[in-house]
Amino acid sequence: MLPPPIPLHVPDEVLDDLRRRLTMTKWPLDAGNDDGRYGVRRGYLQELVAYWADGFDWRAAERAINAYEHYRVDVGGVPVHFMRKPGVGPDPVPLILSHGWPWTFWHWSKVIDPLADPAAYGGDPAEAFDVIVPSLPGFGFSTPLTRHPDMNFWKIADVWHELMTGVLGHDRYAAAGCDVGALITGQLGHKYADELHAIHIGSALKLTLFNGERAWDMSGGVPIPEGLPDDVHDRIVELERRFAVHLAAHMLAPSTLGYGLADSPAGMLAWILERWTKWSDNGGDVETVFTKDDLLTHATIFWAGNAIDTSIRTYANNNRYPWTPSHDRWPVVEAPTGITFVGYENPPGVRTSEQRVRNFLDGDRAAWYNHVNITAHDHGGHFIPWEVPDQWVDDLRRTFRDRR
Repeated sequence: MLPPPIPLHVPDEVLDDLRRRLTMTKWPLDAGNDDGRYGVRRGYLQELVAYWADGFDWRAAERAINAYEHYRVDVGGVPVHFMRKPGVGPDPVPLILSHGWPWTFWHWSKVIDPLADPAAYGGDPAEAFDVIVPSLPGFGFSTPLTRHPDMNFWKIADVWHELMTGVLGHDRYAAAGCDVGALITGQLGHKYADELHAIHIGSALKLTLFNGERAWDMSGGVPIPEGLPDDVHDRIVELERRFAVHLAAHMLAPSTLGYGLADSPAGMLAWILERWTKWSDNGGDVETVFTKDDLLTHATIFWAGNAIDTSIRTYANNNRYPWTPSHDRWPVVEAPTGITFVGYENPPGVRTSEQRVRNFLDGDRAAWYNHVNITAHDHGGHFIPWEVPDQWVDDLRRTFRDRR
């Protein structure tokens, strides 16, 4: 039986310790980094750290978060925190939303209300969802993850299925996700297709993404081919620079990195800020996508849950415990699948939304999915439901229309 909801509350002593650590930050020189070529610029990070220590109001953020129901449950020895918004409609479908890294459950906050209560946003109440938004195990407040240090995306899918069917008692449900959450959702659509109405994901990667001895190397050790058009060559280099650092560090030495990030809130903020800055479609100004309060709300969730170490270890576990299929049928992901692509993540040589869809259909990933609804948008970055929430909601609704 589900326990009663309990509002989130970060103890005062945790916030007091956070402020103390922030004010005692030992700053590196960071000379010659005005252009950000070496990473996060000290000037902007100091500005954020000063505001985090003396200005940012976590309690206000906490009140906004607590407008929703919050639960903490144990699922087979795995601590799971989830946020819930009951659906408002004649027959809401249960929907579980899976985030990625460095996301928190709160990155779904802009789409929860329209999905749960579509009529309040000009939609059809018959398309209402009962929205379940968990923190991935080892992320946010799904901590401490002590009994299952081997947690990875396909093991999280098993936890989610037990949460939805065993704990919450749903015979069938819907699922959606982005980033690592798209892999979790894809695994649900692979292993538990008969118990899902459909799935909707951002991008559509193979579930074997993290398999192999050199999964940490985006290029697989293959040099960039000679003779490519300049724009294609430059785009390959740009994407590798965008993603290579965290992939290698998280897969090869997450604990080593974790010691520093778990001890220093400024260091932790720098590590995740670089991803929020480089992965979002912000035109060079991260605060056009995430305000300072937004950035520090997500950062405080990471810090208060002491989640940075276990969140980054997920990458290593994705590789250390490789994905293996539950069946040999094709498509691998049999559940009806909707896909949203965004322009900031276009692959080399792709410039329009039409080309993005064609690029996917012509590639070797399309055969993996029972795709029923593919949409590409010219704008939007990695944090799709945060950056283009209206488009995400519309895309998802189309996927589940007539599949409820």
